[in-house]
Amino acid sequence: MSDETRQVGEAMRLVIDRLVATTAPATELLKAAAALDAIAAALEPFPQGRLFEGFAESANAGDTHAFFDNSPIIGRANPLAPPIHVEMEDDVVIGRVRFGAAYEGPPGCVHGGFIAASFDEVLGMTQSLAGQPGMTGTLTVRYRKPTPLHTDLRFEGRLDRVEGRKIFTVGRVYNGEEMTAEAEAVFITVNFAKIAELYAQRDK
Repeated sequence: MSDETRQVGEAMRLVIDRLVATTAPATELLKAAAALDAIAAALEPFPQGRLFEGFAESANAGDTHAFFDNSPIIGRANPLAPPIHVEMEDDVVIGRVRFGAAYEGPPGCVHGGFIAASFDEVLGMTQSLAGQPGMTGTLTVRYRKPTPLHTDLRFEGRLDRVEGRKIFTVGRVYNGEEMTAEAEAVFITVNFAKIAELYAQRDK
C-alpha cells in the first residue's frame, strides 16, 4: 500500500470526523458534497485491487507489526478506521488509539460495538503468537466503565493457552491506568486452503 493511499485515507478520516454533527450551513455542505462527488468520479476509472491478500501468512508468522492497510479497524488507508496502531511489547500485543466523534455511542464515549471490533482485531493479532492461523470463534466483552472519546487509549492482548484447535486470548483496554473494558476470545484454527477457495469464488 502506497504512502499516497494512506494520505488520502487520513484526509477522508478528517472529513468524516468534521462532518459528524457539524453545524456548517447548507451552502458549505453542498460545496463539500460536490467536491466529494468529483473525487469519487476521478477514482471511478481505476479498478479496485484485492483486499487482505496474504493476511493469513503474516498473521500466522506471528508478525504483529504486519499492517493491513485496508482493515476497518487498523487500516491507515481505510478512512473508516480510527486507526489502531499495533505493536509488540515483550509477549503483549499493544494497540494505541484515539477514537474521534464518528465513533460516539453514549455522549462523549466510544460506542460499545467499536470497542468489541477493536478487541477482535487486537486479539486476532494476539492469537497469531500461537503460531497457528485461527478465526474468531467467540468474543465476550465486559464493559466496566465508559470509554472516552478524544483520549489516548491502550488495548492489551495476551495469549492465554492453546487446547487442540482452540486458541484462548484475553484483552483489556485502558484510559490511563483505569481499565474500561475487558474481553476473552477463542479462535479456532482453520485450513486456510478453504480461505483460498473463498478468494477464488470472490474473484470470479
